[in-house]
Amino acid sequence: MKRSDVPFRLRDGAVLPGDPLYRRLRSTYTTRHSPALVLLPTSDSQVAEALAFARSTDLPLAIRSGGHGLSGRSSNDGGIVIDLSSMKRIEVADRRRRLVRVQAGARWAEVARALDPHGLAISSGDHGNVGVGGLATAGGAGWLARSYGLTIDRIRAATVVLADGRIVHTDADNEPDLLWAVRGAGDTVGVVTDFTIEAIELDAIGIAQIAIEVDRRGVGLQRWSEHMAGAPRELTTNGILGSDGRSHILQLTAVASVGDPERIRSLIEPVARLGVRALSVTAQLGRYSMLVSAGHLHPNLGQQRSTTTNALFPTLTADSAEALMQVTSHPLGPLVQLRSLGGAVNDLDATATAYPHRDQQVLAIVSAFPPAGVRELGLASRPLWPHAGGAYRNFESHPTAATVERAYGASSERVRLTALSYDPSGVFAD
Repeated sequence: MKRSDVPFRLRDGAVLPGDPLYRRLRSTYTTRHSPALVLLPTSDSQVAEALAFARSTDLPLAIRSGGHGLSGRSSNDGGIVIDLSSMKRIEVADRRRRLVRVQAGARWAEVARALDPHGLAISSGDHGNVGVGGLATAGGAGWLARSYGLTIDRIRAATVVLADGRIVHTDADNEPDLLWAVRGAGDTVGVVTDFTIEAIELDAIGIAQIAIEVDRRGVGLQRWSEHMAGAPRELTTNGILGSDGRSHILQLTAVASVGDPERIRSLIEPVARLGVRALSVTAQLGRYSMLVSAGHLHPNLGQQRSTTTNALFPTLTADSAEALMQVTSHPLGPLVQLRSLGGAVNDLDATATAYPHRDQQVLAIVSAFPPAGVRELGLASRPLWPHAGGAYRNFESHPTAATVERAYGASSERVRLTALSYDPSGVFAD
């Protein structure tokens, strides 16, 4: 492809192989690619024009907000990438109602930094380099999930560029079916270019690092899950479960969405008593922006090659906790991450958004690294599936029809029909 092939209005934002920016834009966080062209639109109308041009070429098409997604679907080889990173405006649209308008190309570290002076926060993921668009169209199970809900739960409006070039504003009164899809299956209906999200008032928070030894049978894991299912919703805990062959350690980051030291202590101390023994406990007062720090920001160059899958669980039972311990102890040595859900996440009805799993309490994410791949990870994670109650779409590095079905569950048919309505040609179909 030559620059002269690109429509005139898009040429200033066209990046081709050999251009200085190409190396920074060609790949994703987990995969390396060589697209024929990367387009950097700066407006909704340019996104529409970029879509029209891409469709006219019959080349593979990828849409990218941040490029942090584990599947690597936000780039390709030999095709066109529409990269939204130049569309990253963040503004407090209505301070009284705590409404924030965020463009899809912003990173969550930038959002947290922009909202800090206003005493506001939007719970996003767990890493500041994640792009707004990819997360806010899928779920968003972050550091404040049990007090805030998922990121999608607070989306009040969005702008979507459809495959046919129409630019549509959707909210509860205008194109409500489109808003429903944006909240959990947004990539199936169009390019979502901005979101209006309801933030929360948030000043200081408590941040604790808790390391506890857990037993091989999973009793400690079960106790953690049962505790979190009944814990005050100000508390969210996310962690890594690891083994050195002799002992098993659950390393938790506990976040209390309150600023009172005594209240923070009352929330955190019981967590340290859930395992065989506490190995270390440290806590501090901080700001939400410390958790999704600007220090996380970096170009995505395919530097974290990995294979990842995930499963959702209700409150862990003896059997499901033991299955997690089996995965952790597998000779492959997978990375096992655990996130507590429940609380505000489960306030919504299962039909309210395209994400339907409003009865689940634990998200387990399992990753393997080269030379291990899909087959090896599948064997290592096999003990989980008899106990799983669904999955989270963005933590699946090699999506298939079966994994998409697990992610959408009871919403699957409505997702399919809504996508068919807004994208009848299947431009955004996997």
